[in-house]
Amino acid sequence: METTNRVPNIPLAKFKRIKIIATVGPSTSSYDSVYNLIKAGANGLRLNFSHGTEEERAEQIEWIRKASGVYGKPVAIIQDLQGPKIRLGDFEGIITVQVGQDLMLQYKADYERSGIIPTQYDLSKKVKRGERLFIYDGKIRTVVTGINGGVVHLRAETHGVLIKRKGINLPDTDLGGDIITAKDRRDLAFGSEHDIDYVALSFVQTAQDIIKLRGLLKNLGSSAKIIAKIETKAAIDNIESIVEASDVVMVARGDLAIETEPALVPIAQRQIIGLGLRFAKPTIVATQMLASMSEADEPTRAEVSDIATAVILGADCLMLSDETATGKFPIEAVEIMKRVIVYTQAHNPVSVQFDVGKDEDHSRHTAISLAIIELAKNIKAKAIVVETHSGATALQTTSHRPKMPVIAVTSSTRVAQQLALVYGVKSYVRPVGHDAAMKLTDWLKLKKVLTSGDMVVLAFGKYPGVVGSTDTIKVRLL
Repeated sequence: METTNRVPNIPLAKFKRIKIIATVGPSTSSYDSVYNLIKAGANGLRLNFSHGTEEERAEQIEWIRKASGVYGKPVAIIQDLQGPKIRLGDFEGIITVQVGQDLMLQYKADYERSGIIPTQYDLSKKVKRGERLFIYDGKIRTVVTGINGGVVHLRAETHGVLIKRKGINLPDTDLGGDIITAKDRRDLAFGSEHDIDYVALSFVQTAQDIIKLRGLLKNLGSSAKIIAKIETKAAIDNIESIVEASDVVMVARGDLAIETEPALVPIAQRQIIGLGLRFAKPTIVATQMLASMSEADEPTRAEVSDIATAVILGADCLMLSDETATGKFPIEAVEIMKRVIVYTQAHNPVSVQFDVGKDEDHSRHTAISLAIIELAKNIKAKAIVVETHSGATALQTTSHRPKMPVIAVTSSTRVAQQLALVYGVKSYVRPVGHDAAMKLTDWLKLKKVLTSGDMVVLAFGKYPGVVGSTDTIKVRLL
């Protein structure tokens, strides 16, 4: 397959092990921009389904697959669902709010006629008296004082202004599983027909939200994996079960800071990355990683430190949002993020610690993965090469954060694209066979990626193409 035939142009030891996700938006909505994002270091491209038309999305997907093939590496496409539009509706001008002021919200209200502020979601069916309701990125903080006839009554606890269509956060409200909207279902159907690798679910509160989405994807015949966006207090309260139920977990730091408090976010980030390592689930750190580069061509020192911290903690992926969607320097943002990642992984003064006492279902995979890594470390192997049908062996191996790259050989294009977001993995699509890993190492030697005298550790199964059949570890001296 063309997308995995590219010869690495840097030594294996200098591979970027932490992956980068870039968001496609107005600043990057062209084939050339998509290609340059991939060339600069993006491993995944996020499509925000809160904006744009199906025609625009189909064109962007086509660009991504073409650019992936031309550049020669697998790239994951992420469909980020909008979820319930918990936002203010349309009204003219601005509304000034004072501390102690009473406010009223209602679904699709006419503010000019009634003085009731419109919303794009019927909050009266979800909120309860005494719950907090934050508007406009938390700038206006209110408490629900009552619900009557579809109108939500609030008391303002801060002053400021309200502008149409600004977001609403409900840190105390149970949405009752009502987070997949009719629009989301239409978008899921579109994604199932348009080569989507991952679906990101907003406003996750419990593992049931993930289970419900998985059922919808199965009914659509989709093989997309699920990214749980952690951005609510309820998600933090149920975090372990959510991580277990998901395929990937994203620390969505923007809304999470509003729904909880900013001081909680760094601790939650560490906890979530730790759980990802424990359960072999990739983790993504998102929001404002290079926010200043939306306007400036250089990052702040704090942003560089933020990226390095996520690398040191053991995250699989770092994500750029506005920086590449609407920012003035989208390609430069990816290049700088890559530069910081590569420098940090080369000079990291500490090792990631993780709990090896994983769930019993993973005990066999864990034992094999630990044996692979220990052997590779002791013989100073240049790389670990795993044959994988589902990606499970590569996931388990990289969850222990080996220092050498993991080269995954798979017969599935989808698996190769999904592994693009996994720490330390470089994927190649090759036909199923008992010698797929051997043939790949021969090719890498021919292309001078590996040289005579190098040692690699191979892991494969007696029955190629069968999920969970990895049972053989082999040392190969080239």
